[in-house]
Amino acid sequence: MLTPIQNALVRLKAHQGFKRYFSNTAWMFGEQILRMVAGLLVGVWVARYLGPEQFGVFSYALAFVAIFASIAKLGLDSIVVRDLVHEPHKRDVYLGTAFWLKLVGAFITFGVIAFATLFTSNDHTTNLYIFIIASGMIFQSFEIIDFYFQSKVLSKFVSLCKMTQLLLSSLMKIYFVLTGADLFWFVVVSLVDQATLAVALYIAYRHQKLGSFYRHFDLMTAKNILKDSWPLIFSGLAVMLYIRMDQVMIKEMLGDREVGLYSAAVRLSEVWYFIPMVITSSLFPAIVSAKKVSKELYYLRLQRLYTFMVWMAIGIALPMTFLSEWLVTLLYGEAYREAGQVLMIHIWAGVFVFLGVASGSWLTSENLQQFAFTRTLSGLFINIVLNLVLIPIYGLIGAAIATVIAQIMAAFVFDVFSEKTRATFVMKLKAFNIVYLFK
Repeated sequence: MLTPIQNALVRLKAHQGFKRYFSNTAWMFGEQILRMVAGLLVGVWVARYLGPEQFGVFSYALAFVAIFASIAKLGLDSIVVRDLVHEPHKRDVYLGTAFWLKLVGAFITFGVIAFATLFTSNDHTTNLYIFIIASGMIFQSFEIIDFYFQSKVLSKFVSLCKMTQLLLSSLMKIYFVLTGADLFWFVVVSLVDQATLAVALYIAYRHQKLGSFYRHFDLMTAKNILKDSWPLIFSGLAVMLYIRMDQVMIKEMLGDREVGLYSAAVRLSEVWYFIPMVITSSLFPAIVSAKKVSKELYYLRLQRLYTFMVWMAIGIALPMTFLSEWLVTLLYGEAYREAGQVLMIHIWAGVFVFLGVASGSWLTSENLQQFAFTRTLSGLFINIVLNLVLIPIYGLIGAAIATVIAQIMAAFVFDVFSEKTRATFVMKLKAFNIVYLFK
């Protein structure tokens, strides 16, 4: 007689929808695993080559741009995917409108970044690195092709494009390390990455023999998209602020070397964050579709998703906690040893990052994007305040503690304060009971 777990696995194996979504997720996982491997091999090699101080400058420039780059995305990702699932016949209008919105958003954001640098203590070289990296936002407009493939559960094509970009990027970095290149050339690679991915995505889209989306723009559609996405614009900005602001604050309060040490730890901690993003983006159409069938099925799938996220994150955090110092020294060398203690703490933020990404799908499907913004803003505020208090006392350890507490509050505790989100708070609480994965 089969156990409940075995019965559940047998039913999943025979389910055609599961096969389709599993194949889609497998391609995305495959690409991200390759990216993770490249990050550990090539990325770590680059960090060792540059040393904590130069790596700190590079990481600071990336973090500074990442904070504002979320504005250029305009919060369109899940909104456009949702609309393409609901109205596939309006494909060209949605894609074309989103493309031009993102392009305009990129130019506006570049101006915002240029203005923001005036209020920093950066030297001219650091600002040059920031402007080079920020130029890549223009090519993010082609991300709308990814939205189309997501809506069709055809992430295979996007994964192949990203693998091509990853290969070229890795080869360039290896070449620059072997030839003893200056930091400037590693910064240029960040720009080339964006351009390469844009070209690859466009080729993949044209290969499908579809229309030219860039010829379409509808003002009413643009207004409707922005009406739904504006909370996500500010939410995305708030997310990047409280994910990357610690690096900016460490640079201003402690220095470039400390940014390099902290960034080394954070990269090993955040390398796992692709998992909830891949799973959520792949299953999002299925979650939306389940709502059309019944609320019971809809919430059943959501509970399984939450539970799966929590236990996968715990399974990652536990061994990383005990191996952190050894792992950092092994990968980055003795110069980065201090980063081990940061990793030991920072890795636990992942449990709540996984939950936060999953619940973001629920907020979008329920048209509660404003709550995504509010909860993220609360996390940002908590993170900044705690950084101001803890960094002067505990240094890098204080920044890691601030991040974990901020994630707990924003991705978990915040939902208890509103009637509209209290139900999902209960589901998140249940997610810590692994039994709900098999119900």
